Amino acid sequence: MAAPNVIEVKKLSRIFRNGDIEVHALKDVDLVIGPGEFVAIMGASGSGKSTLLSILGCLDKPTTGEYFLDGVHVTGLDKNELADVRNQKIGFIFQSYNLLPRTTALENVGLPLVYNRSSLFGNPREIATKALQQVGLGDRLHHKPNQMSGGQQQRVAIARALVNDPAIILADEATGNLDSKASIEIAELFVRLNDAGKTIIMITHEPDIAQYAKRIVTFRDGIIAADQTVAQRTPVHLPTSNKTI
Repeated sequence: MAAPNVIEVKKLSRIFRNGDIEVHALKDVDLVIGPGEFVAIMGASGSGKSTLLSILGCLDKPTTGEYFLDGVHVTGLDKNELADVRNQKIGFIFQSYNLLPRTTALENVGLPLVYNRSSLFGNPREIATKALQQVGLGDRLHHKPNQMSGGQQQRVAIARALVNDPAIILADEATGNLDSKASIEIAELFVRLNDAGKTIIMITHEPDIAQYAKRIVTFRDGIIAADQTVAQRTPVHLPTSNKTI
């Protein structure tokens, strides 16, 4: 039996109301993302891409339409059920890292395990250590954010997103605060994680970064204007001693 689509949205719309004014941020969007895909979502400011990501991340609800995440009909869930879905099925990566400043990389990465009520995980410290090793930070376990570069902090955030073994990783402008070299390193890390089986949706305004994905979905005025397979992905330069994914 084939695995269910990780993401399936049908006729998804989101309308924001301010008095008598209606803003149609999304208009009858249909989108399917299967297991193991790496999708870049692009579009100008106000095109609807961030609104879509908020709905996919169970941070917002559509006005109309249906949303299925890893086989779960999300649309009808209540607040507590949505919180469980976010914690168990979604790994978030943000532009600003969102790390706790006074705690170590190990403690930051292990935090989602504290709130996971599924009882699927054994030793949180061991799992967090493995996740940091996975992103190439096995030698930075006890460093705090102010002792790491921006690229290293984003790797900690990626490890935190991985630690619950989510069905999907949602990255919102994950390279937006990084210089060119660190941006490429993060994009290449996404490729290696995707090659290892992780499903990734990445919002980006950078065409060069989008070329690391397998597929680019472009939004314009709340609708999907283009949905294209990347014909020639940007090659990944593997480190000589590759201990990470």
